Amino acid sequence: MPEAKQMARSTQYATCADFQRIFDEDMNSLHLLSLLLTADREKAEQCFVCGLDGAVDGNPVFKEWARSWARRVIIQNAVRAINPRPVEDNRSRSNSIDSHDKALEDQQVEMAAVLELEPFDRFVYVMTILEHYSDYECSLLLSSSRRDVLAARTHAFQQLGKAMEKHSKQLPTAQHSTLHERRTSVLDLMVAGA
Repeated sequence: MPEAKQMARSTQYATCADFQRIFDEDMNSLHLLSLLLTADREKAEQCFVCGLDGAVDGNPVFKEWARSWARRVIIQNAVRAINPRPVEDNRSRSNSIDSHDKALEDQQVEMAAVLELEPFDRFVYVMTILEHYSDYECSLLLSSSRRDVLAARTHAFQQLGKAMEKHSKQLPTAQHSTLHERRTSVLDLMVAGA
């Protein structure tokens, strides 16, 4: 009987094979999560690979939680890689996007706008809006105050709103009406994949 109890207990937890299956099935959304957080293709790949290693080698996790744990490990790796910190109120940006990212901006304005956010604002936006972390959880993971999280999310919404407004002004008038009807985007697909 103790053997049966031991087997039942061990099958409750996600195995290496479970995490490999999850990373295989959710590869696109997990990589997109890494990219949105890091805004850098190489760092995104590192976060993805380290995420698989961390999920497999980390603490035991219930099978039911394995998928959300995989996303959390990606976020934790991105936090370690980028170390996002709140920016003072001047919020000036000096980053520029290269020509490869310019093509991405033309095709996916929303994603490009998220990638253009300051690292802390980007992390807060992705974690609280796309990944549905609470302000409290977000502040703990980012080692910041809830006030910083709220301010960063507000700033992120303002920046995204400006980017979408700028994009809609550049569209011919016939496309303005379809822009609001067509809400499928890379970001929507990422949230749906979660």
